[in-house]
Amino acid sequence: MKNATRRHFLKTAGLGLGAFAVADKLSAAGKTKTKESKAAASFAAGKSRHHLGMVTYNLGADWDVATILKNCTEAQFEGVELRTTHKHGVEVSLTKSARGEVKKRFADSPVKLWSLGSAFDFHTPDQAKLRRDIAATKEYISLAHDVGATGVKVRPNGLPKEVPVEKTLEQIGKSLRELGEFGAGLGQQIRLEIHGSGTAQVPHIKTILDAAAHKQVGACWNSNPSDLDGAGFDHNFDLVKDRIFTVHLRDIYLEEYPFRRLFTRLNEIGFAGFAFAEIPPSGDPVRVMKYFRSLWLAYQGLL
Repeated sequence: MKNATRRHFLKTAGLGLGAFAVADKLSAAGKTKTKESKAAASFAAGKSRHHLGMVTYNLGADWDVATILKNCTEAQFEGVELRTTHKHGVEVSLTKSARGEVKKRFADSPVKLWSLGSAFDFHTPDQAKLRRDIAATKEYISLAHDVGATGVKVRPNGLPKEVPVEKTLEQIGKSLRELGEFGAGLGQQIRLEIHGSGTAQVPHIKTILDAAAHKQVGACWNSNPSDLDGAGFDHNFDLVKDRIFTVHLRDIYLEEYPFRRLFTRLNEIGFAGFAFAEIPPSGDPVRVMKYFRSLWLAYQGLL
């Protein structure tokens, strides 16, 4: 009887411990699910959620302003970054009245003209060219102000082999500081695209931003494969997370890049700016834009 009782006790005790283990797992899963549900509800309510826009590079390179407004409105893209040299024609050559017209057309639409995308960079060892590029960028910043944008995108584009890396990074940073001081007077941000051979390494971008040391100067996160280098995505993101002004997105179906994680991190830090899609050309652009937006929403639990 004693042995039978002992066997009965161990059997029931084992079942009890198993039940507790299952209960613990269910409780943990429930907490995770609740946390995810709260996060999704928060995003759906518009809290700490960024906005989706597009860069006219490449999909909209041949669109005029009217087409940009029409297509973005139909696809529910909230904003745009106008890349220089494209058909939209929003360039420094515009007269004062023409600039006012561009500003009015966007103001009267649901699409925000958020950014102008320049092709200026500041890594050249040629100091005369550097001064010309800085002066030209200031003209572009004035254009951004006149057409109602909130900032301009600039970029580094490489590391000259004949110059020590640290010196080039410092030069870029000091150039950006001068531009930040100029932009501050016009209410414009300077957005440094994480771009270029060598300069696309996020630690180098941090060094540049540290050298700039200006509140109007920040990063344009560019969704590069190099974001995963070194200690990995989260480490690199954390290096500049407090200085991200805008974001560029490639095709977000690409599985080799952690786009879902990127959106989670952007929402975690309360990023409320724009993520701009850089979409390849298409014969059915609005349809592609709609698919892009749906995936962007789905990755955040909003669809």
